[in-house]
Amino acid sequence: MFAYATLVTNADYALGALALARSLRQVDAGPPLVVLATATATDLEALEAEGCIIKPVAQLPVSEAFRARHSRTAVHERAPFTKGEKPAFHDPLDNFSKLRLWELTEYQRVVFLDADAIVVRNIDKLFGYPQFSGAPNLYESLDDMHRLNSGVFVAEPSAATFAHMLQTLDAENAVWRRTDQTFLETYFPDWHGLPYIFNTLQYVYFNLPQLWSWPSIHVVHYQYEKPWASDHPKRAQLQPLIDLWHDVLAGKGIPDALPVSTVDS
Repeated sequence: MFAYATLVTNADYALGALALARSLRQVDAGPPLVVLATATATDLEALEAEGCIIKPVAQLPVSEAFRARHSRTAVHERAPFTKGEKPAFHDPLDNFSKLRLWELTEYQRVVFLDADAIVVRNIDKLFGYPQFSGAPNLYESLDDMHRLNSGVFVAEPSAATFAHMLQTLDAENAVWRRTDQTFLETYFPDWHGLPYIFNTLQYVYFNLPQLWSWPSIHVVHYQYEKPWASDHPKRAQLQPLIDLWHDVLAGKGIPDALPVSTVDS
């Protein structure tokens, strides 16, 4: 038994998850979408109406010292976001909650998708990939290929794995620089690399246009700025992708083509 899963921590990500759910339906995805919803998640009714399975989850039971080391202020001071902007609601501690999907032991395999992603071509084939499979953090140059982006990955739920993850995560003085992404690529050092087309970061559109081949792309991931933001600082560079997200949310379907980027980053 398989499932897709996403994480919702507030109303913004509930809206993002709604677009994700509708995109999965538009590409005829087989398995259901499980929404891991934290206590701060709101506006879940539309997701339930879309057929999503809502699973309430808590933030991980980590130490106060761990929470201090991974607060928004601490994380952003150690590694400031200089390439793009994170929304004000971004709480790095929420990122670790996606590890809760290893508790979904009623499923043999789960494909996780961030709530700021949409699926534009069927990706059911990912359930044939092993744990742990993920795509690279490719958005600026080919030098990014060695780093994991945890916006899309394949996992096999296991209570034992989850318990061991918690022990490893909150080790003494542990600092996970890119939160869940650094943890997962460390916990699974031999992670299986998915092609970037299964987690195409939106900056590829204008930073690496030679790699933006619309007929091949399966998932568009809106890292940094969100397509629903009213004050989007990169609207000029990303307008076709913003329009794409809104069309998917409105149920207008996946276009056969997108305009080629003509704006320098």
